[in-house]
Amino acid sequence: MATDIVTPSIDALRGRPLGRVLVKMDKLTREQVHEALDIQKKKSGPIGEILLELGYIDELTRTLGLAYQAGIEYVDIATIEVPDEVIHLIPSQMANAERVVPLEYDEERNHLVVAMGSADNFRATDTLQTMMGFTVTAKITNPEDLDSALLKYYDVEPESIADLINEVAGDDALIIEEHGESIDVATIKEMADSNPVKRLVNMVLLEAIRNRASDVHFEPFEQEFKMRYRIDGILYEMLPPPKSIAVAIASRVKVMANLDIAERRLPQDGRIELVVNGNPVDLRVAVLPTMFGESVVMRILDRSNVSLDLERLGLRDDDLNQFRQIIRKPYGIVIVTGPTGSGKTTTLYAALNELNDVAVKILTSEDPVEYDIDGLIQCQINEGVGLTFARCLRSFLRQDPDIVLVGEIRDLETAQISVQASLTGHLVFTTLHTNDAPSTIARLLDLGMESFLITATLEAIAAQRLVRTICQHCKEEFIPTEEMLLELNLTQDQVTGRVFYHGKGCDFCRGTGYSGRVGLYEIMTFDDEIRQLIMEQRSTNVLREAARKRGMRTLRESGLLAIFDGVTTIEEVVSQTIADDE
Repeated sequence: MATDIVTPSIDALRGRPLGRVLVKMDKLTREQVHEALDIQKKKSGPIGEILLELGYIDELTRTLGLAYQAGIEYVDIATIEVPDEVIHLIPSQMANAERVVPLEYDEERNHLVVAMGSADNFRATDTLQTMMGFTVTAKITNPEDLDSALLKYYDVEPESIADLINEVAGDDALIIEEHGESIDVATIKEMADSNPVKRLVNMVLLEAIRNRASDVHFEPFEQEFKMRYRIDGILYEMLPPPKSIAVAIASRVKVMANLDIAERRLPQDGRIELVVNGNPVDLRVAVLPTMFGESVVMRILDRSNVSLDLERLGLRDDDLNQFRQIIRKPYGIVIVTGPTGSGKTTTLYAALNELNDVAVKILTSEDPVEYDIDGLIQCQINEGVGLTFARCLRSFLRQDPDIVLVGEIRDLETAQISVQASLTGHLVFTTLHTNDAPSTIARLLDLGMESFLITATLEAIAAQRLVRTICQHCKEEFIPTEEMLLELNLTQDQVTGRVFYHGKGCDFCRGTGYSGRVGLYEIMTFDDEIRQLIMEQRSTNVLREAARKRGMRTLRESGLLAIFDGVTTIEEVVSQTIADDE
């Protein structure tokens, strides 16, 4: 397939216009390039696309031209026989996910040469460097030949986590029994760079991302070392690695996150950036020293797994319309409340994403910044150097913003500056930890805020919970027992004609009956009467009843509607909400 491929000097082509590169490759005439450039002036677009439409080049020629333009050499992978020891440097799952095949390895320089089928796949080299620790050079090859090579070298039974755990456990060089004494840094580094450990950690991460896990936990105990994934809010224990390789695993993660492997007495936080199957994935790493070793938790922030779209959060049509009206107010404070992990940040990101416009300046202060969004000025809180929410917000007001996001109101100072920002014509989004919307008022008063400032600035409070949704692959009707209905304060008469569903469990949902999560919402808006009740410092129950009379749907009521819609189950709503009369 490579007989008609001209491979000129890369140095002569690097950085040149694509048309010039293709002429040098003897694939185009100058007249054809000028014709394409004339068309490009009339309708914008990449010149490579225009040349394809004109029929002057094929997809392979464009791929090669872009590669030469980027300074990437061509290799005919169909004529190369790669040794097994080189192939084994990249696990099957990673080779197929990143669409690369290793070609050569220089152990002395830890340098790996890989073939890939697209010059656009440059992030694959970054991922290999981060996850495997190699210095990587990429070469371009025919995409069809790459597919053949992937089948040839990796069309075998993929390694399992169990296989890798057995391999690591059998390597005496990786076994360290911790008894509190110090460990030589060179030994730790050697373990972290061990290929079996790299492959095990990478396999765990790829499996977690594939299973849509939000967190991976490596937890040392006195007699064991646990590994758990959090999927749809629930922790599942995986096959545990032996405790003797706990140090090796923790050290590998620390190397990937650019943390200090020699520091094993203090907590450390870091970040790993990957691209998996073409999707950017951020890992937030938290290392905590414990009695029995370092506990490592990795929060997986997979943009492809999170929808920053208000219409896909679970808001019912009337709630969605109301929420859209709220977030488009010119000034005031909007609070989203709920426990940790209830999706508050995702809701606020979705709101900001909808408001994100070239005519609007949006500033955010977050701890941590979870998703990078184009068009937003995002500030990472760092309390270690004194950059608190309050200090960040005070500086924000001198940045001429229209909308401000304060990650969380933790103290009176932050609350007061948020009020100040709203009184000076800014729209402020923030979060708070309370059980429902009405109890947020009591929490703000408890922080020391004055009633008249709350009533003057607060526009709305949205409380939320996340419930698991029924797996669509094994969803089936069922008849709830009387005890189940009693948990929702329902009688058989009230549910006559209603159809209930649950998931019976299948391979897709790992036997749980659930796949994914959706939000339940309780939106409390403010009118003169509710403001008067706040001024009189009336109880949370009084505020709740007043809000319900004005149409507020409670979390439990939202949950009931989700059950009747066949979205979730009775057990999920009971576990995440409390009865309205409690």
